[in-house]
Amino acid sequence: MIAGNGRRGLAALILGAVAIGFAPIFVRLSEVGPVATGFHRLFWSVPVFLLLMYRAPACRPSPGQWRVMALSGLFFAGDMIVWHLGIMLTSVANASLFTNMAPIFVALALWLIWRQRPSARFTLALLVAFTGALALVGGAPDLSLDRLAGDGLSLLSGLFYAGYILAVGRARADLPTPLLMAVGGAVAALVILAAALALGETVWPTTLRGWAVVLGLALVSQCAGQGLIAWGLAHVSASFGAVVLLLQPVVAVLMAWVLFAETLGMVQVVGAMVVLAGIHLARKANPT
Repeated sequence: MIAGNGRRGLAALILGAVAIGFAPIFVRLSEVGPVATGFHRLFWSVPVFLLLMYRAPACRPSPGQWRVMALSGLFFAGDMIVWHLGIMLTSVANASLFTNMAPIFVALALWLIWRQRPSARFTLALLVAFTGALALVGGAPDLSLDRLAGDGLSLLSGLFYAGYILAVGRARADLPTPLLMAVGGAVAALVILAAALALGETVWPTTLRGWAVVLGLALVSQCAGQGLIAWGLAHVSASFGAVVLLLQPVVAVLMAWVLFAETLGMVQVVGAMVVLAGIHLARKANPT
């Protein structure tokens, strides 16, 4: 069984993954460009986390800790930018599949860099959860030379998100969540804003509805979602946390079905159930 802090960490990860699962819905409703929408997601979260710092324990980060916090922001910015670029050059299914390979990259990094070899039970759980995610996005990728650039960018997005998970997991061992999220968010917001301007996207909403969408994205998916995930990663292993985050596509598919009447076939239903089974198996493997 997972200890008390582990159970709270697991609960935080699940709630965080659910909150982030709403992000594609907000992006679809946004009246500004997709990368610019990512800028608002980060930018408006920073004041919230700065306010929360007043209730956090006093902390004086070392130079190395500042670097890790900044690195988490760079990884997150890279993930958001290349995913949005990749999805314009390949199919949605391919982009979703390659991005969701982040848990595999996390497990490989922990094994190859930090010599934390995953157990056979955890490896099985990871493969089960990933198979479910594969079913959610429509099965095996449709590979072709025309989509090579987009597939590569989507795969890079998964690498960036894996780097983000590892950086946050390492930083949260010693730093309060609000500080980590404020610093990482500020760095990511600046990088994403530069990318949005370079791409010529519309950056600022012009209607109340547009502002409500980007502010909702910041509060729900960044403050609640990523904040809970950052807190949870202090209490469970990064590899287990990455598997739990495969709940994100499950939530996104369900929300698209409810809000946009998108088709929800039996394969997707089974895929969602398989993802949940994989997460359950990963918890039983207890890689903490």
